Amino acid sequence: MHSKVIAAVSFVGTLPLFAQAPSSSVTPPATNPAFEVATIKPVASDAQKGRYIVMQGLNRFVEKDYTLKLLIAAAYDLTPRAISGGPAWIDSDHFDITALTPGSTRPTRDQQMAMLRNLLADRFKLTFHREPKELSLYALEVDKAGPKLKPSTAPPDTPAALVSTVYPQRILLPARNTTMREFVSLLQRAVLDRAVIDRTGLTGRYDFDLEWAPDETQFGGDVPVASADAPSPPFFHAIQQQLGLTLTATRGPIEAIVVDKAEHPTAD
Repeated sequence: MHSKVIAAVSFVGTLPLFAQAPSSSVTPPATNPAFEVATIKPVASDAQKGRYIVMQGLNRFVEKDYTLKLLIAAAYDLTPRAISGGPAWIDSDHFDITALTPGSTRPTRDQQMAMLRNLLADRFKLTFHREPKELSLYALEVDKAGPKLKPSTAPPDTPAALVSTVYPQRILLPARNTTMREFVSLLQRAVLDRAVIDRTGLTGRYDFDLEWAPDETQFGGDVPVASADAPSPPFFHAIQQQLGLTLTATRGPIEAIVVDKAEHPTAD
């Protein structure tokens, strides 16, 4: 028996790492997309049940087992390490969110995250400011032997699919219709312990399968650590062997978020 999905992001069209954002998250303008209704529930964290954000059907947005820090990281496309300040509970209290999106079509991930940003400002009373910080990060690059990625066969307007499933000794990440920008966003928000920047120069959409043995630096330490004799390779070897890519440790500037204020979420 394997554990359920730990990091699931079905629609991963993301903002660039250095995208500009407002200096503080005041109540958003009415023209910004917003959930029609949203329920927020404090929960006891349970890694075995999984942590994920996903759209179910056309209009149902579901988030499971996130802290406020992880919600901010998702909403603003940052590694959690680039978020500081605020009350201590933003990194310890966990929440489930179920919300309905407006309209008759499924929103893109950009639209979903805009709705989430509005919800954080409205229901968590979140305000923050930006500060440039020099942080450790990874640069995703093409290996000297060349990439091993297959062009996607999906229609161009099909949402990217990036859903990782955790087994006792391995993690499977089948990616479909995915750009390197989307892959990098997932890595820095949900898999690795630092920011990731894209230096591959690859601009297409790809289908690939990645399998690796997890260690304690991944998924916030919420997945089992594989044994030394695990059949799957470590992550950095897997990405090179299976995708023809490499991750190089470096340092660089990040527009980090410093939380000025946050409150426990208001009732429905």
